[in-house]
Amino acid sequence: MEHFTILARDAQTRARAGVLRTRRGDVHTPAFMPVGTQASVKSLTPDEIRATGSEIILANTYHLMLRPGLEIIQAAGGLHAFMGWPHPILTDSGGFQVYSLASLREVTERGVRFRSHIDGSLHELTPESVIALQLGFGSDIIMPLDDVVGYDSDLECQREAADRTHRWLLRALDYFRAVVDADDPARPWLFGIVQGGFDLDLRRRSCDFVAGLPLDGCAIGGLSVGEPKPVMLAFLEEVARLLPEDKPRYLMGVGSPEDLWVAVAAGIDLFDCVHPTRVARHGALYTPEGRVDITSSRYRAHFGPVDERCDCLACTQFTAAYLNHLFRARELLAYRLATIHNLRFIQREMERIRRAIKEGRFVIELEEFLARYRPADQEAAAVQRRRRAEAKRLEEVRDVDE
Repeated sequence: MEHFTILARDAQTRARAGVLRTRRGDVHTPAFMPVGTQASVKSLTPDEIRATGSEIILANTYHLMLRPGLEIIQAAGGLHAFMGWPHPILTDSGGFQVYSLASLREVTERGVRFRSHIDGSLHELTPESVIALQLGFGSDIIMPLDDVVGYDSDLECQREAADRTHRWLLRALDYFRAVVDADDPARPWLFGIVQGGFDLDLRRRSCDFVAGLPLDGCAIGGLSVGEPKPVMLAFLEEVARLLPEDKPRYLMGVGSPEDLWVAVAAGIDLFDCVHPTRVARHGALYTPEGRVDITSSRYRAHFGPVDERCDCLACTQFTAAYLNHLFRARELLAYRLATIHNLRFIQREMERIRRAIKEGRFVIELEEFLARYRPADQEAAAVQRRRRAEAKRLEEVRDVDE
């Protein structure tokens, strides 16, 4: 089965629209995957996730291994049956989670030994065991174990991590091919991960290595790990163009609305990120103009929807004033409605992107989006400027009074 087909390309950028075919259904790309770390997109049912327009979700190998464990998931009939989601699932390897547990882990050539953040018990992940776990879950897209380093890591550390990732990938591929029939059209897909930190030569070498292997897709890891956003985007632009044209490209852990548009322009097909759902639970809701704080007093008596153009449950059935009340009262419904809204906003943007590519309007739509949408960091800077201006005005008033 041809698992990835490109349907349209933008003439001025590297953006492309396509279809990724999995054994549990098609995924129209570019696509955003909501993150269901522990077999749950926080606060939402599978039907609610699907209603946002999501065709595929991501779950996490590290967390599922610790809780509830492979035995329970297999006894339930696999991850899809366990969580009631019959559509495609991509599982990441847990490499990033282990990276974030720096004080609790030990990286060796064999794999990673670490202590559980839950109870301190000792565990090990190897390139082979990570593949075995995901096959046991019944994952549709499988990610290999990689060695992730941070933005502040020195060049030697970045080089060692990239080389180790490559060696681990070869072991993962050997194990996968030994237990999975490559000719089976119903098999899961195995992606490779490009690493290399923040050295362009290392990144280029990693791209060449991953692109030269018989893998079903290519992922870009190790970005959005503390670096300034312009640095991330510069590396993304360089790396994406080196990946195979005929395979899906997956940018791991990036999902702010403005980043999605720019990354699609660079040629990315798949995304995942906790950002839309995480900020929703804190009352930060997306609108075409940027994020708004629904807990702000200005929404206390706002009896229209958060976004009049949005067709989500939160906007079609409830007012901004009601959401403001729910958050202030710490009612659980607040988190559900906010999460539904943000995921629907992201999926509407992905729908708009796919349509624009097919209609030859991607650059026009991109420019319109960037002209209208104010990223959160710009909004924060604007707030700071307003606060400084107000403080200066008050100081001037005090000087006059004195």
